[in-house]
Amino acid sequence: MSPSIHEHTRALIVTDGPDARSVPVELRCDPDDPRTVHLRLPGGVRLPIGRDLLERGLRSPVTHDDMRIWPCGRAQLIIELRSADGVAVLQFDVAPLIRFLARTGDEAPAEPPAAVTGS
Repeated sequence: MSPSIHEHTRALIVTDGPDARSVPVELRCDPDDPRTVHLRLPGGVRLPIGRDLLERGLRSPVTHDDMRIWPCGRAQLIIELRSADGVAVLQFDVAPLIRFLARTGDEAPAEPPAAVTGS
């Protein structure tokens, strides 16, 4: 078993106030779960995101449960999280995310083919 792969980056927490706040974020991919990217935010907040969801969100808007991910221009990515407590919006530079996904790409097995159903 290979060790987990880590990358450190920063994200802006976007609020309705006048200033966004920059926070450190750790990206992690574990060999036991290579299809999931784990984001660790300050305060012990851990956010698992499906690798395929993150990759698709770099190209076009995607939604899964209470999470929306979309590109913002060519250099930014937005992750919006909704809960009963409200909405959190994180803005990332895409370069560290792309670099991390490239580093961890060899660890992730290919997605199994989707079943085709007829109607």
